[in-house]
Amino acid sequence: MLGRSKLKTFAFSRISNAEGVVLLSLLQFTASISSLKVVWRKDPKLDQAIENDKKWRLCARVVREVLNEPGQVIPLRYLEKRRVRLRSPDSIEVFIARYPGLFDTYRDRIRPKADLVNFLRPSERLNRFLEEEKRIHEENEILIVSKLCKLLMMAKDRVVSADKLVEVKREFGFPDDCLVRLVSKYPEYFRLHGAPGEGKSYLELVSWNDEFAKSIIEKRADEESSSTGIRVRPAFNWKLPRGFILKKEMREWIRDWKELPYISPYSDVSHLDQASPEMEKRSVGVFHELLSLSIYKRVPVPILGKFCDEYRFSNAFSSVFTRHSGIFYMSRKGGIHTAMLREAYNSEELVDRDPLLEIRDKFIELLDEGQQQRADQLRLQKEMVWKDLELMAERNKELNCHVRGTETRNC
Repeated sequence: MLGRSKLKTFAFSRISNAEGVVLLSLLQFTASISSLKVVWRKDPKLDQAIENDKKWRLCARVVREVLNEPGQVIPLRYLEKRRVRLRSPDSIEVFIARYPGLFDTYRDRIRPKADLVNFLRPSERLNRFLEEEKRIHEENEILIVSKLCKLLMMAKDRVVSADKLVEVKREFGFPDDCLVRLVSKYPEYFRLHGAPGEGKSYLELVSWNDEFAKSIIEKRADEESSSTGIRVRPAFNWKLPRGFILKKEMREWIRDWKELPYISPYSDVSHLDQASPEMEKRSVGVFHELLSLSIYKRVPVPILGKFCDEYRFSNAFSSVFTRHSGIFYMSRKGGIHTAMLREAYNSEELVDRDPLLEIRDKFIELLDEGQQQRADQLRLQKEMVWKDLELMAERNKELNCHVRGTETRNC
């Protein structure tokens, strides 16, 4: 019976030298991935970028809850029961008082002959914002179509679950009716099979557009080549935050990994082994492109995990974000792991703003107007209280003088 070492020698002798080199490099790469670990390091500036959005995201959740109700009205007490699910730290009454520009309150009956209760409906100011949102979506329709095409072009078999696309529509800026309106408007690109919500519906790419088949990395290399006149190889920007130190073996692994050719996320990789270094390079490219297509250049990791089948992600795909910490950052802010693209941020501010961010800006303006209105009302109330106190002080002074004058005359 052959010993283990002799068996290995016998096995390698049965394959050619070229195949042996490929197999050996594959085994070394797989072993290196499993043995090399990168310790997660907190990045306060990128965490702050998520914290800055906390206020308006809460408001957006409450607004969507009301807009999804029949007739876009809801009894206040019903909304209060959903406060935990909406992750609101305050009662709905306090919330409405804090953001007075969002809803109008009126009295009505839930059932005939029932007592009158408080209802909420969108304010005139909120309705104007919703019209603005619709306008911005229409002006950027080609951008939205290209994003949707790109998501399909990167996917295996060029199809993606329609229900999953509905779940990520806010991450990429898709309007609520994108699968209804855009699919029928652009039949040259899309074909919808089944009905969303039934669990077996999916969106198929009908035709391939080469203009959409270039990643952000490739476009950046083309622009640099055009400006310098020197052919630039597509490559990831790699920048670790100050104070972030990698072990020597990890630095060497990254150096070798960076030398591998860039693989476009839009290329066919059906021939690649899941554990190959090329597949690792391609996976990083897909994550980079997905985050680049998202509005905020960040996506919660659980949402990315829904697309493991479509994009051929491994079950341990989230380790990519810490292993390639010069490209990505995985925030743990709010108890949710969020993958972020480092190059997209300067400190806590987005560098390359998506045109659809105008919707967020308009919504924040709406909130600021409401809070300014509340601040003005509180200031007026304080001024009225001070005036009342001053009048009371004057009256007390006059009364005291009158009392003293009467006492003097009596004396």
